[in-house]
Amino acid sequence: MRQFLLLIIILINSQLGFSQQITCSTKDKEAVEEKIEAIDRLLQPDFGSTIVSVGKTFMKTPYVAKTLEIGDTETLVVNLQGLDCTTFVENVLAFSKLLRQKDPSFNTFIKNLEVIRYKDGELDGYASRLHYFSEWIANNAEKGILKDITGEIGGREITKDINFMSTHRDLYPFLADEANFDKIKASENYLNSQAICVLAQDKIAENEDLIQSGDIIALATSINGLDVTHTGIATREKDGRIHLLHASTGSMEVEVSKKPLAEYLKGIKSNTGIMVARPL
Repeated sequence: MRQFLLLIIILINSQLGFSQQITCSTKDKEAVEEKIEAIDRLLQPDFGSTIVSVGKTFMKTPYVAKTLEIGDTETLVVNLQGLDCTTFVENVLAFSKLLRQKDPSFNTFIKNLEVIRYKDGELDGYASRLHYFSEWIANNAEKGILKDITGEIGGREITKDINFMSTHRDLYPFLADEANFDKIKASENYLNSQAICVLAQDKIAENEDLIQSGDIIALATSINGLDVTHTGIATREKDGRIHLLHASTGSMEVEVSKKPLAEYLKGIKSNTGIMVARPL
């Protein structure tokens, strides 16, 4: 099976002309092609509505952690069989962009995913992946993919030491490599020189009307060394309230939160608020 998987990687790599390897099984390649067909008519004039519609096609997909931690070197992992909170958001955004590009092909999806997942849109080793979600937002804003609107809806700048990966090195197998470790520390040092904007938990309800369906929601945390612990997509449901469409660690699958976002967050002890990014 492993040899067959590597063959698929080489074939895809050769077809796309990428300089980096892609990890994608035949099952996942077929899943991407089936998803492209399934979302064919979901493009709407409002891009946020498109994102929610695409996101809801993933409902019930199992939550699986660390799907990107594969092998000894960083590859562009394509896996629709199991998603964590970040890969859910990345895949939904990549498919939604594909619809607007009007180029429904596997190649276009793969390129979208690489641009979203990596610093400056290019895979260049483990440290080029946007591991910290505040950096994910900032870098994708620089690429023109989204806009951080947290400050516009009542958020305030905060500073915090971000160093969870380097201080918990044993949790990240790729950090056994000294070069990767040094590059991650450099990324953390850069993040520590930047303020991040957070809408405090007790201010979310009163500013909820400024959040739109399709906005990307990142859950800020009081946990030492971390900026964000979870992410998902805002969706205004039939009750008129904003809920969270996400790969949930509670139900262990993609779902819409039963409670509105403001109430849902009150049940998370370490939550301090949210960052909000609007795809462009």
